[in-house]
Amino acid sequence: MRRAAKATFVALGAAAVVTGLVVGKGLRHGFSARDEPTAAEAWVARKLRILAIPALERGARNPVAVSAEVLTSARRHFADHCASCHANDGSGDTAIGKNLYPKAPDMRTAPTQHLSDGELFYIIRNGIRLSGMPAWGDGPAADDAESWGLVHFLRRLPYLSAAELAQMKQWNPVGRLEAQEDERIEKFLSGEGPADPSPSHHGQ
Repeated sequence: MRRAAKATFVALGAAAVVTGLVVGKGLRHGFSARDEPTAAEAWVARKLRILAIPALERGARNPVAVSAEVLTSARRHFADHCASCHANDGSGDTAIGKNLYPKAPDMRTAPTQHLSDGELFYIIRNGIRLSGMPAWGDGPAADDAESWGLVHFLRRLPYLSAAELAQMKQWNPVGRLEAQEDERIEKFLSGEGPADPSPSHHGQ
């Protein structure tokens, strides 16, 4: 108990120092989400994130047995709900993910993969303050199984096959303009649309 209190005190003290440095730098150069967090900021953020997760939650074991069905469902959910920030492969290489502060992490790498199942579940359900990661824990308790399924999928990220990624692309949300363009192309190919399936540029 004393050790945990000491670790908390050290992390909070470091956070105060880093906050002072960040504010000082910001006053001189401005604050921009385009910047990369400093190594000190990243270290403090990781420590505070761990401290913010109750010990009981950190040690929780995944109660959902992994199966092809669970992974397929989680893969589909991730493609539809998470990939806009995290990318289908978990790299974070998307327009949104790269422009967040801090940027969406590459979840295939150690900082994410070394988290316990309980930590991953807690982050999915409760989000991370002062970041772009929202909480997804407002649903019924039955949604816990879906979140635990996502934990299994996150473990799978470093090993996704080309076929799995291609399938996920079909499940990604489609914007209104993209949907309209797809509809024009489909009508053109079926002989119902104009010769040029691209959007009209009359009057320009």
